[in-house]
Amino acid sequence: MSQTKTGVAPGYLHGFSKDEQDRLYKQARALESSVYQNVDFSSAQNLIEVGSGVGAQTEILLERFPNLHVTGIDASADQVERAREHLKQPRFENRVDVHQGDALHLPFADDTFDAAFLCWFLEHVQEPIGILKEVRRVLKVQSTIVCNEVFNATFYMHPYSPATLKFWFEFNDHQWNLKGDPFVGGKLANYLLTAGFQDIRTQVITHHYDNRTPKKRAQFIDEWTKLLLSGAPALIQVGKITPDIVDEMKDELQRLKRDSDSVIFYSWIQAQAKVL
Repeated sequence: MSQTKTGVAPGYLHGFSKDEQDRLYKQARALESSVYQNVDFSSAQNLIEVGSGVGAQTEILLERFPNLHVTGIDASADQVERAREHLKQPRFENRVDVHQGDALHLPFADDTFDAAFLCWFLEHVQEPIGILKEVRRVLKVQSTIVCNEVFNATFYMHPYSPATLKFWFEFNDHQWNLKGDPFVGGKLANYLLTAGFQDIRTQVITHHYDNRTPKKRAQFIDEWTKLLLSGAPALIQVGKITPDIVDEMKDELQRLKRDSDSVIFYSWIQAQAKVL
């Protein structure tokens, strides 16, 4: 993902280690119910997944929509290799292909696919509108695109946790410096409209956990902790944070998990649109 000519940000905050790849599979399953609660590709046959990564979402798409063929594309050779290995299952035979390639120059003809899916991808790219225009090019008329994207300005936690908030600011600032966009979810509708899509609908998906749902709160804090820590090595390397800040953040998050009065809140955006 370091090749700027692909439109992907010059650097990837989370890295490509096996542990990080494994985390992506677990994250996809943890968020599956919220990501797919309003997604219906049952009438589609040939879907393109742009930024398919390790194939975590690809696997879920294949499971949920048994008539679907999925073509994945990702800029990272490491992610593509892991995806191919992971998806090499008898139940998916002849139903999936994964390519290494450039999201700004998709290696497919016009009007090839009847659906598109992008999940946690546009936050990492320099030219989201250009990529969406290219996705539109390879979609047939009446096709549907679904985009799920972060909106990191929405994060809130109680009790006040200064080390975590410091880490979160530097996390987002570093992603911005890498030419990504941790706030892209709020702009999705504008980007889709500019790229030529129509019938654009957005939904704010909120994770709000407090004393009403202590088990879900603890589970979400665990997943959130893993997400934050995945960025720690890169942030330390560039001098954004120190190991002490990471240790303080981990202590704060554990206290948050144990505190009977704690609150954690985060929202992201799902957009659906059509080619008309």
